Amino acid sequence: MKRALKLKISGMTCVMCSRAVEHSLSNIPGVESASVNLSDETASVEYDPSAVSFPDIEKAVTGAGYAVISDSATLRIGGMTCVMCSRAVETALGNLEGVYSVDVNYASGKARVLFDGRRTGSRRFKKAVEEAGYEYLESETDPDAEKKRLSADLRIKKVRFTAGIAAGSIAMALMFVPSLAPFPIDLVLFILSTPVFIFISYPIFTAAFRALMNRNLNMDVMYAMGIGIAYASSVLGTFGVLPHHFMFYETALFLAAFLTLGRYLEGRARSGTSETIRKLMDLNPRRAHLVTEESTIDIDVDDVKPGDILLVKPGETVPADGAVVSGESYVDVSMLTGEPVPIHRGPGDRVVGGSLNGNGAISIRAERVGADTVLSQIIRLVEHAQESRPAIQRLADRVVVLFIPIILAIASAAFAIWYFIAASGGLFAVSILISILVIACPCALGLATPTAVTVGIGRGAALGILIKEGEALELSEKVDAVVFDKTGTLTTGKPRVTDVFCEGTSEKEMLEYAAGLEGNSGHPLAESIVTFASGRGVSPATVSDTVAHGGLGVRGKSGGNDICAGNKRFFDELNYAVSETIMQKIEAFEDAGSTVVLFGRNGRAEGAFAITDSIRDRAGGAVESLKKMGIDVMMITGDNARTAAAVGAALGISRIIAEVLPGDKADRVEELQKQGKTVAFVGDGINDAPALARADIGIALSGGTDIAMEAGSIVLMRNELTDVPAAIRLGRKVMRRIRQNIFWAFAYNSILVPVAAGALFPAFGIVLKPELAGLAMAMSSVTVVTLSLMLKRYDPR
Repeated sequence: MKRALKLKISGMTCVMCSRAVEHSLSNIPGVESASVNLSDETASVEYDPSAVSFPDIEKAVTGAGYAVISDSATLRIGGMTCVMCSRAVETALGNLEGVYSVDVNYASGKARVLFDGRRTGSRRFKKAVEEAGYEYLESETDPDAEKKRLSADLRIKKVRFTAGIAAGSIAMALMFVPSLAPFPIDLVLFILSTPVFIFISYPIFTAAFRALMNRNLNMDVMYAMGIGIAYASSVLGTFGVLPHHFMFYETALFLAAFLTLGRYLEGRARSGTSETIRKLMDLNPRRAHLVTEESTIDIDVDDVKPGDILLVKPGETVPADGAVVSGESYVDVSMLTGEPVPIHRGPGDRVVGGSLNGNGAISIRAERVGADTVLSQIIRLVEHAQESRPAIQRLADRVVVLFIPIILAIASAAFAIWYFIAASGGLFAVSILISILVIACPCALGLATPTAVTVGIGRGAALGILIKEGEALELSEKVDAVVFDKTGTLTTGKPRVTDVFCEGTSEKEMLEYAAGLEGNSGHPLAESIVTFASGRGVSPATVSDTVAHGGLGVRGKSGGNDICAGNKRFFDELNYAVSETIMQKIEAFEDAGSTVVLFGRNGRAEGAFAITDSIRDRAGGAVESLKKMGIDVMMITGDNARTAAAVGAALGISRIIAEVLPGDKADRVEELQKQGKTVAFVGDGINDAPALARADIGIALSGGTDIAMEAGSIVLMRNELTDVPAAIRLGRKVMRRIRQNIFWAFAYNSILVPVAAGALFPAFGIVLKPELAGLAMAMSSVTVVTLSLMLKRYDPR
C-alpha cells in the first residue's frame, strides 16, 4: 500500500538544492517517487510504508544538508485495551493530512505525533482519535491527577473481577445441586449470573462494539465472541432452545472475570514501567519562597521568573535552576544524576531545580524556570525516548496485524473439525471454539518491546544515563569500537601550565605577549596560559590584528612585532624557525604527556609552555571494562602523537588517532564505519558535535547542570566515564530482555493455541477448559510485563 507525504524543507536556496534533496529522497529503497518544489519549499514523496519510515526520509534530507520542518506533540489516549487498539489509533492519526509519523505506545497510553503544524493540529487529532472510538485526554502535568485516574481504573477492575470470581464459584457450586424447588436450577443460575455478567463484561462488549463500528478487529472483539458464545449458549439451554447440557454460566462468569483480572494485573504492572517519569515529576515543588525587599513571601512555583531571589530552607526542594547568592549547604542531586553523595554548594555555585537541599538555608538567583529547567528537559527527553520504537518491534507489528484473522480461521476450522468430522458433539465443539477465542492474545507480543524499552530507559535515567532514543539500545548490541575524545572527556578539561621554557627572551616578556595574544580566545589551553600569567602577576600586552586558526593557534601584532602561539604544525605552516634546544624541550614535555604551546616572534620560536590536563578519575577503569566486553577502545585528539601516546599508555589505550582537527573527527569516525565497525563516540558535546552525530551511538558528557540536548543519543549526567560501559551494558540487557519477551509471547501462542484447539485430546484425552484458557491468557501479558519490570533492579555499573 502506497502512502503520500508532503514535507516542508528548510535550507534550499537554488535549483541545485532542490535537485539534491530530490536525488537523496529518490535513492531511498522503497520510495517510488519524489519531487521537490523550490518555490514553496516542499517535497512530495510516495513510498511503501512497510519498507520506509519517516525517520528514513528525514535522514535522507538531513544527509543532503537540509532539514525537515516538523512539529511534535505527545497525546494521551484513553480507552485502549490491547495492542490492536494502539494500531487503530496510529492508523487514524496517520491518515490525517500533514501528519508525518505516529508512534503509539500502548504500555504508556501515549502517542507521539510528528506533523506539519501549518496543515493540522490538536483539534484534528482529537477528532480523529474520538472517531476511532477512543478518548483524547487533555495534557496532564499534575502527577497526582494521573495517579488518581489510574487508581480509580484499577479499583473498578478489581471490583469487577472479584464479583465475577465470587458469582462464578457460586454458579459452579449450584451446578451440583439437584434442584432448588420450586425454582428450576437453570432459572436460578440465569437470575444469579446475568446481572453480574453484564457488570463484568460491559467494558469488553462496549469496546468490541466500538471497534467493529470503526471496522477494526481487536482483542475485545475476540473476547466478546468467546464470552458471548458461552453466555448465549447458557441462556438458550436454559429456555430449551439448545439441549440442557449447554450450560456455561460459570464459564462465562469466570472468563469475564479472568479477562478483567488480566487487565487489572497488566495495568498495575504497566503503571510500574512509567514510575521513573512520575518520580521525576514529583521532584517539582509546588511553592517557592520569594525574597523581596520587605520580606519573604510564598508564591506558586509557576510564578517564579528569571532573576528572582528564592530562599530554600533545609530539607526543601530547589524550585529552579540558578546560582547560590548566600548561604551554604549540601545538596542531594541523586534523582537527577544518580550521584549518591550530596555536593557542597556555596555562593557562586550552581544548583539545579528538583535537587534536595540539605541542612543549611541558601538563597539562589533563579536563572532557568518552568519548562527550561534541567529537570523539565530530562522529563521531556525520557518521555520522548520511551515513546520511540526500535526496529525489532517491526517484527512484532507485522505478526500482530495478521494475528486475529489467523486465530479466527483456526477457531472456525477447529469447530468444524470437531463437530462435523470428528462428530464429538456440539458441547465439545463449542468449548473448543470458546477456548481458542479467549486464549489467543497478541498483547504479550505487542507489549514485549515497549515495556522493556520504557523500563530500561527509566532505569538509565535513575542512574544518570539519559538514553534519548530507542535506536541507541538496539545499536548497543552491535558496538565493537568506542572512540574517546581526549580533551574534556578522558581528561578533566581543566588544563594548567606546568612548565615554561624561554630562549632569547625573558619569561616575563613571553608571558606578557602570550597572555595578550590568548586573552580573547575561549580555548582551554589559551585560558590556562592567561591564568598562569595572572598568577605570576604579569599583565597582558596590548595585541592587535588577532587571527585564530582553528586547531592550530593564533597570531597577531604587538609593539611592532609579529607574534604567534600554537602547536608545532602551526609554526611549520608559518615557516617559523624552531631551534634544536626548543625541539628537545618539546619532545621532553610531550613524552611526559603534556601538550606543548609554542610562542614565537618575528619568524622565530622563543619558548614553549608545557600544559597538562589531568586524567579523569576512573577513566582507566572505564577503558578496562570496555576491553573486557570485547570492544576495541580508541582515543582521538588534536594533540601530537607523542603526547597522545603518553596519555593513551596511562589509560591502557593502544590505538591512538592523533593530530586531528576538530572538524575532521567525524571523518575519522566514518572511516572506522567503512571498515565495518559499529562506532560509539564519547565526547563533551561542545567541539565534537559532528563526530557525536556521525557515530552510530554518540555519548555526550554533561556536567549535570546543562544537558547537551542536541549532542549524541546518550547523555551521561554524572560526567563519570564508567557510565560509558554501563550505558552499553544497559542497552544490551534491554535488548536481551526484549528477545526473551518476544520468545515467551511466541511460545505462549504457539503451544497453547493448539492445546486449546484440542490437539492433545486424541492421544492424551487432555482438553483446555474455557475458563482455564481465559486465566492463561490473562497471565501471558502479565508475564511479559513482569519480565520487563525486573530491569528496574538491574545495575549495569
